[in-house]
Amino acid sequence: MATAKKKTARARKQDRARVAGGQKYEVGYESKKTGRSASAVKKAVKKVGNSRKRVEKRLGR
Repeated sequence: MATAKKKTARARKQDRARVAGGQKYEVGYESKKTGRSASAVKKAVKKVGNSRKRVEKRLGR
């Protein structure tokens, strides 16, 4: 039986710093957080990349 690798705190922090544009729940979370539509979030991810800071800056938060 294979044992699951334990996630480090660093991996979780790096994951939180990104917005997965293809994941409905991530787009929905960012949409609710910024008050913008899901399509606006997807467009921002496409335009500036998946960095949460840059996406929020693009959305005017």
